[in-house]
Amino acid sequence: MRLLTLRTAAGTNAVVERDGVRFVVRDAAGRAFRDVGDLLRSGADWRARAERASEAAATDASVVRPILVPGAVVCVGLNFRKHVLEMGRALPDAPTLFSKLARALTDPEADIALPAASSRVDYEGEVGVVIGRGGRDIDAADAWDAVAGLTLVNDVSMRDFQKRSLQFFAGKTWERATPAGPAVVTLDALGGPDGFAAREIVTRVNGAERQRAPMSDLIFDVPTLVADLSRIVTLEPGDLIATGTPGGVGDAMKPPCYLASGDVVEIEFAGIGRLVNRFVRAG
Repeated sequence: MRLLTLRTAAGTNAVVERDGVRFVVRDAAGRAFRDVGDLLRSGADWRARAERASEAAATDASVVRPILVPGAVVCVGLNFRKHVLEMGRALPDAPTLFSKLARALTDPEADIALPAASSRVDYEGEVGVVIGRGGRDIDAADAWDAVAGLTLVNDVSMRDFQKRSLQFFAGKTWERATPAGPAVVTLDALGGPDGFAAREIVTRVNGAERQRAPMSDLIFDVPTLVADLSRIVTLEPGDLIATGTPGGVGDAMKPPCYLASGDVVEIEFAGIGRLVNRFVRAG
């Protein structure tokens, strides 16, 4: 199943896409869901609601991020082996976690402003886990049951601000700088856990490949991350977990290669799609 949030002149609504055709998802009273997060929060039968959808969506609509305002955005640092090594660090014994504010998120195909305050803006292609059922103290063996699906995230990082202290927050949560989407795709549509692990995430800058790795290269896989986070806090429908980035970031190149005005970053994952954004210098 493939879920998206569309924006029209009348507002936003969640849709399900089947064979390239999009259908509006409504509740029992006929109300359209504001976004995919709204659908997931409607109850355990959210999937049945999407399967029943039969009203064609408007064609003059743009795709926005699937979850407009997640209750939580949790990111995992240093979670691909190659990336950890390129950054000169030891492999971690536990997940490296940090958070973003929901206002840091932006949409697929949105232009992203390069802030005047930072001269070291970098890309990080990542797979995002969208929580469906959620819960507390979830066992890793049951973790996939708590997940609604997978999406893409560009964990855009202002490296100069990230490195000014031991905490990542200052370099990671710039307003409207973290695009997510374009869709939330259920695990079965990606071949189940084994099919997902075998698929690769690829990042390109201006068409040149910078990152490529299978999800099997994760140090802490999705079930481990869901179980670990649920020990700390209750995971709720629509929460977003960014699972980490592979090797190949601009900061690790010699010399470093940061994003410049006009650069286009494309993140691709077979079955989820492409997350494409252009970076522009304000003014």
